Amino acid sequence: MGTTSMDTASIHPLASVDASAKLGAGVEIGPFTVIGADVEIGDGTRIGPHCSIHGPTTIGRDNRIHGHAAIGGDPQDKKFANERTELAIGDGNTIREFVTINRGTGSGGGATRIGNHNWFLAYTHVAHDCVVGDHCVFSNNATLAGHVEVGDHVILSGFTGVHQFCRIGAHAFIGMGAFVNGDVPPYLMVAQEDYGRPRGINSEGLKRRGFDSGRVAAIKRAYRALYMSGANLIDAKQQLAALAESSDDVRALLDFIERGERPLLR
Repeated sequence: MGTTSMDTASIHPLASVDASAKLGAGVEIGPFTVIGADVEIGDGTRIGPHCSIHGPTTIGRDNRIHGHAAIGGDPQDKKFANERTELAIGDGNTIREFVTINRGTGSGGGATRIGNHNWFLAYTHVAHDCVVGDHCVFSNNATLAGHVEVGDHVILSGFTGVHQFCRIGAHAFIGMGAFVNGDVPPYLMVAQEDYGRPRGINSEGLKRRGFDSGRVAAIKRAYRALYMSGANLIDAKQQLAALAESSDDVRALLDFIERGERPLLR
């Protein structure tokens, strides 16, 4: 961990650092951040404003922790009885805004462990007793329940949820919004089957924004052509082109479709 003297760390005057905390060389602590007792932070780690880090927690070298992250808090487990448990974070991790990573529980092994060179994007959560390997990416709002094991080079897309005690093997990719309730073998890709589907036009919203009945009716006709006629996309676009001759709103809809680089929701 390098030096344990605060003399070589940069601590903002509005930060609060417990006297027992051990800070390595070149550590930076931002304003309004709280570093509690029994915390050890390795050389070169930078911590932004409004963070909280509670011990027992060890954080390795060259990590970047952004504002409002909450690291090393008590586990969210009703069985937790204030027993001594810990969080261990390795080197070179990026932890973005509002990430939460909790310590372990006495009944679950006593520790939550994070490896090296991972990216935890905003609002991700790692619960008690989880083990995360190296070079993983947790996209925004990805969430691990307790006791989850994640191998190296795993990608969790946005809004992924993983049930407690599940394992995700190395090099797996979990697609956006997928809910995982079983073990995922290494190398696999997992996708949620039920993606969002069109369910009519936003009539009430259009009325609130001043669309008159004629404009709304034209958009409804376009919706029926695109989604209810049974026509393939090429034929549906031809129907939209005809409707667009008398409706700027349908023209805007058709132009949007023509510019698309991703598949159209149908």
